[in-house]
Parts: sequence; structure tokens; C-alpha cells
Amino acid sequence: MLIKNKVAQAVIVASLSSQGFALELGDFNGTQFSIGGYLKAEGVFNNPDEGTSTFDGSARQSRINFTASRVEDGHKITGFIEGDFWDNNTTASDTTYAYRLRHATISVDNLTVGQTWNGQFFANAPFDTEMINLWGLGIGTVAGNGAVVRPDLVVHYVDKGLRLTFQDPVYTDASYPDMVAAYTHRTPEGHAFNVAVTGRDVDMTPSNSADSDSKFGAALSLAAKLKFGDTSLSLSGFSGKGAGVYAGWGYQGASGASGVAEIDGQGDMVTLTGFSAGIGHKVSDKVRVNLRYGQVTSDEISSTLADDTLKLTLANVIYTHLPGLEFGLEVRDQNMANRPSVAVGTSARPAGQQVEVMAMYKF
Repeated sequence: MLIKNKVAQAVIVASLSSQGFALELGDFNGTQFSIGGYLKAEGVFNNPDEGTSTFDGSARQSRINFTASRVEDGHKITGFIEGDFWDNNTTASDTTYAYRLRHATISVDNLTVGQTWNGQFFANAPFDTEMINLWGLGIGTVAGNGAVVRPDLVVHYVDKGLRLTFQDPVYTDASYPDMVAAYTHRTPEGHAFNVAVTGRDVDMTPSNSADSDSKFGAALSLAAKLKFGDTSLSLSGFSGKGAGVYAGWGYQGASGASGVAEIDGQGDMVTLTGFSAGIGHKVSDKVRVNLRYGQVTSDEISSTLADDTLKLTLANVIYTHLPGLEFGLEVRDQNMANRPSVAVGTSARPAGQQVEVMAMYKF
């Protein structure tokens, strides 16, 4: 009962206050409990290359997580669960958004099992430039797609800089899990470098066929983050087959590419190549600014697309008003529609420009 009351009190305090609070809930029978997350309000002004300008507003990204951790017989055991209020099945006329599971994991020492970030995310996101845009995260990397960024089941094994990942395959008739092997090297100066190889069983069956056929596709990813005092430089690149579903090309990614867009008109796997470059600078203890460019190119595209490359450029400024309380402004330009809109019922953010403003309280 004591733990339940403390959890309830922590949730109430976090949701009503703009001050920073320590939300360690304490120890109960040797288990440490804590609660975290953030509340976020955002507004996006869309200025499409074609069509009418629109505005989308939402607080649906807000999320809450809960952690329980203990040491048993020399082994650290941690449980983590997190959800947000995105509620994928909500209609456009309904603003009473439901809670949605994001993460649910069990970790024992170096092994983690459950629903959480895929291996491609860990090989790229920690080395990327800071962004406000939830849907543009990772464009230009093999981790550039939100639709499969948290598979239903993931197994991570980590040993120092090595990470081995097996995850629920995107192709439902796959003979084995999607796989990622990655290694990170960090220097005393604060620089970080990552190399990753991703492999998966790719569906080679035409959509109108009852047969089942697949081939193995692999891609190589390189990422780096270089630190120079208050300035950081992020660079990444990838190329390979079977990467489209994870890079955001044709899977809730570039608008107009049907299905997963992993095979061309001759029944061969397409090769996807992408890169990103960004720079971030801490202007003061309260202000930081970032500039990023990313693009993804396929060697064959849908006939409905006028371009073979998805490009996204963004710049932002983030201001820390109080500890845990931030305000941000981000300006973006993209040459093709990508990602579902914040407004439910619209299929994608269109080609053109967006300006996003946000307020976030982290706890």
C-alpha cells in the first residue's frame, strides 16, 4: 500500500508542477522503485509545396515510465515499462487519447528482453544530432523509421562496446529473427564511433501472389559523434539491401512507395543508401542550437514518385527555462511527404516546410 501511495503522489506532483522533483520512490524489500517521463505540448505549422497551410496541435507525446531494480545473488535485475498517449486507433474527431505501450523490458546483467528500441536505433540515435521532430528522427540513417523502431520482441546482449540484437522480424513469414551486430568505440576525448551490420529475411513475394519466397538482405551502417568543447559534430551513413523498412523508405516513409518497397520490378532487392550530417552547439547553460541534414536514396523507386531521394533539413533552438522545463523551436524542409501527421486522420506530413514549437517538462 505504501508503494502504491507513493507512486500516486509522484504522478500527481509531476503532472501539476513545473518544478524539478526527485522521483525516486525508494526501497521496498530490497527493490528500488522510480518513476519518470515527460509532459510535452507541441504545435506544428505546415506550409506544403502544394495545397493549403495547416496547423496541428497535440500533447499526445507525453509519456510516463516506471522502473523496478534489485540485486539478487550478485545479478542486477531491472524491469522497465513506459507508455505514451499516442493511441494509434483514435479517429480525427476524438481527442480522448488512450495510453499506448512503448517499452516493457526485463534486464538481467547484460541481457535485455522485451519490447524496446531495435538494434538499428542503438547503432545510430545516440550519435545523432538533437531533434524536436518526433517523426523525422533518424532520416538518413538505417534507424530512420518510427513504425518498426520498437518491435514487439527484442533481445539485446551487451558486452562493453559490443551489442548483439535479435528482434521480431518485419516479414511475418521470416525463417529467423531480424538481426543486428554493432560495436561502439569511445575515446577519452569524448568522441564516439559505431559500426553495425543488419541482416533480415526479406519478403520477395509479389502482393498478388499466394506463394511465399524470401531472400537474405544485409546493410552496413557507420555513425560517429565528435565532441569539441561545447560543439558536437554528427556523421552517419549506410548502404545495403533489406534496409528500407528500417530506414523509413516505403514503410510509412516516402509517400507514394507502396508496401515495404524492398523489391524492384524485376523481383530483385533494391539497394538503399543514406547519410546524415549535423552540428550542435551549446550557446550557454540555457540555450543550445542544432542543424541537421539527412537523405535516403533508393536505386529503384515507385513510378508514382518524381524523385529518387528523400531529403530532410532542420534547424532548432532549445531553451532550458528551469531545470527540467524546456521550450523549443524547429524549422524543417522536406522534399517528399513522410510520416503520419500529428493530426489523426491525415496520412502524412506533406512536402514543404514545417515550423514546430514545443514545451516540455521532464521528470
